[in-house]
Amino acid sequence: MADDPRMRPNRHGLGRVFNEVAELYDRVRPGYPDELFADLGALTGMDDRSSVLEVGCGTGQATRSLAALGCAVTAIEPGAEMAALARRRIASLHNVEVETSTFEEWNDRGRRFDVLVAASSWHWVDPSIGWQRAHDVLHPAGWMALLGHVVVRRPGEPEVYAETADLHERFCPGNPDWGHPPLEDDAHTTDGGWGQVDDPGRLFGPTLVRWYPTVQWFNGEGFADHLRSLSLYRKLDRDVREPLLDAISEHIRTRMGDRASRRYLSVLRVGRRAE
Repeated sequence: MADDPRMRPNRHGLGRVFNEVAELYDRVRPGYPDELFADLGALTGMDDRSSVLEVGCGTGQATRSLAALGCAVTAIEPGAEMAALARRRIASLHNVEVETSTFEEWNDRGRRFDVLVAASSWHWVDPSIGWQRAHDVLHPAGWMALLGHVVVRRPGEPEVYAETADLHERFCPGNPDWGHPPLEDDAHTTDGGWGQVDDPGRLFGPTLVRWYPTVQWFNGEGFADHLRSLSLYRKLDRDVREPLLDAISEHIRTRMGDRASRRYLSVLRVGRRAE
């Protein structure tokens, strides 16, 4: 289960949701493969003359990779603690500026960009504002790029959500959000276009999609920390969340050899601004 538009809280609560665990978020959330950024540069023509707007930069994980391409990056982040941590992480870089704002309320001061990038963040933007705003802040023939992760599983490999379904039901009965990741071979065949975010209409051209298999390995304590960084678990009351995560950690330690995987298909989606 990745952050999913069907189970997002109020968008304006995003800063609070992740500000509570900014350092943890930075430590346990997956980054993106180098190949993805190489393809992003190749597909969009991004180079040291390009200007990039990053929407929802979080703690700056993708920001650092964008900056490594040599382009000038303006990154915006609604959570004050997340933005502060991003600034610390990119302090040695001279081609990045971090501004604290939601995209909807951000003051662009007339600036226009060659590429807009959103890494696991676009589903937090109000689609009735976001798509048109993205179109407006891009130069003619500019590019929109959405980066994300789809959680997947492999046949025969123990998968934490399946292994702990009884614990989820015990501590938080009847919650419809607990899911079962699709098989890795099936996921990319059913999720084309812009994915699970709202459709932009005719504001952007056909979407190019690239997939990249990645995996994180955790012990029980580490997997529980990872879950603490997800909005699905952040929105649980603490007296429900912490006993549940303690039980999951114990299950991984005692029943799964204290080793659990979280597999992803990282995905890049790019489309050109329509005139």
